[in-house]
Amino acid sequence: MTKGIPEGMHTVTPVLCLDGASEAIELYKKAFGAQERGIALDPSGKKVLHAAIAIGDSTVFLNDPFPEMGALAQPSKLWLYFEDVGKAFKRASEAGMKVLMPPADMFWGDRYGRVGDRWGNEWGMAQRTADLTPEQMKAAEKVFMAQMAAQKKK
Repeated sequence: MTKGIPEGMHTVTPVLCLDGASEAIELYKKAFGAQERGIALDPSGKKVLHAAIAIGDSTVFLNDPFPEMGALAQPSKLWLYFEDVGKAFKRASEAGMKVLMPPADMFWGDRYGRVGDRWGNEWGMAQRTADLTPEQMKAAEKVFMAQMAAQKKK
C-alpha cells in the first residue's frame, strides 16, 4: 500500500524558489553538508524544475523561478539544529555564507547564530545547550527583555 507521506519525508518540507537553484545546491553542500537526492531540469537543461536535498535528517525542495507557472523567487528563513553549532557555523561562513549573527547563548536554551545566502535566505543555526522548564525559560526571557530595554535607553 502506498504511504501518504513518502518514506524518509516529514510532514512539513520547505521549498526554496531561487534564481540559480543549481548554484544554491552546490553552496548548501559546502555550507551545510547537504546531499543531493534528485534533480529534474527543464527542457533547456539550464533551470531546475525540482530538486531535493537532504540536510541532516530533513529534506528541502528547490527550484528556479517559473513565473508562467506561478513559481516566483522569494526569500525564506530556515532553522537548522546541529550537534556542534560552532563547527557548523564556521563551515557555513567559510563556504561563503554571509555572517548575520555569530552564535551566542540564548535565553531559551540554544546557542544560536544566523547566516545568509545571496538569494536573501536566512539560515538560523542552533544547538540545544540547556533543557529548560517553562518557568526557567520565562524567567530567562524576562531578564533578556530587561537587558534589551536597558540597551535601547543608552
